[in-house]
Amino acid sequence: APARTGAMDIALVMVLIFLAKVAALALLSLLPQRYSVPGNWLPEPKGGESKRLYELWALAYSGFWIACFAGIVGFGVYEHMDQVAYLVVCGGLALPLLAQPFLFPLGPRERRQPVWERYSLKANAWLFIFSHIGNYWYTHYFYTVLRARYSMPAYRLNDVPLALTFATHFYFSTYHALSNMLLRKIASAYRPGLARWLLSAGAVLAFAYFTAFMETFSISAYPDYAFEDRYMAYTVGSAFYGIYFIVSYPMFFRVDEDGTRMPLGQVCMEALGSGMLVLMLLDAVRLALGIPFHMAGEAWTCTDCR
Repeated sequence: APARTGAMDIALVMVLIFLAKVAALALLSLLPQRYSVPGNWLPEPKGGESKRLYELWALAYSGFWIACFAGIVGFGVYEHMDQVAYLVVCGGLALPLLAQPFLFPLGPRERRQPVWERYSLKANAWLFIFSHIGNYWYTHYFYTVLRARYSMPAYRLNDVPLALTFATHFYFSTYHALSNMLLRKIASAYRPGLARWLLSAGAVLAFAYFTAFMETFSISAYPDYAFEDRYMAYTVGSAFYGIYFIVSYPMFFRVDEDGTRMPLGQVCMEALGSGMLVLMLLDAVRLALGIPFHMAGEAWTCTDCR
């Protein structure tokens, strides 16, 4: 009975939080002046073909990897997986996204471009850099602040399961395709100004929190990722995890938007800079909470290996 009451309390708090966010966004949407056109979720085919096709591809592939993960957790397949299987599954699911720019350019424009100019390569480079930084560094803040633990058999880099870098890549490919659509809809439907900026900022904050919560909730049935306090993980932890996306959503949106072409080198530098900013924000939260930080990792280990 206490566990059921606790679950009901969490559900009530999360419903109230999301209702407050929806209400705030509804109010903010009344402030900016609208264009006469409804705006676009996707880039225009003319001038934005490569980015449009990439976002459609990332969203279409999302259905596949989500179905795979749902099956692995729902049918208990993970119980029979060892460290190699985790790496094969997560690496295998990330491979179509990572290999696509080299093997299957999207549309006529990308087929004519050198590989380093293709938007799909830039998007993958940005997301892989950010994903690696997140796993290598930010995971230790989850260990310290939220008392999170991974207990699956795993090859570990700096005490973080290596398979998670690949899993993060396809998770983030989905999240950032959706955030691009959201930010583009606002940018193309409302006239520039402070009011539109506030609406965009509010949308980023709300979607960042929603993304973080839904990921935490969707894997709650997976026992090898655990928190000391699940209530804190859902409420405060979602805000803590959402810091990643408060930075990454608007920064990733900048790449090749509105007809501009960002060089691959700049893409990589902006991903690295975004990673540093998130690290500073996470540490600022840790300092504000007065929680000591200890990063005890080894270059390469294998835990619970079979």
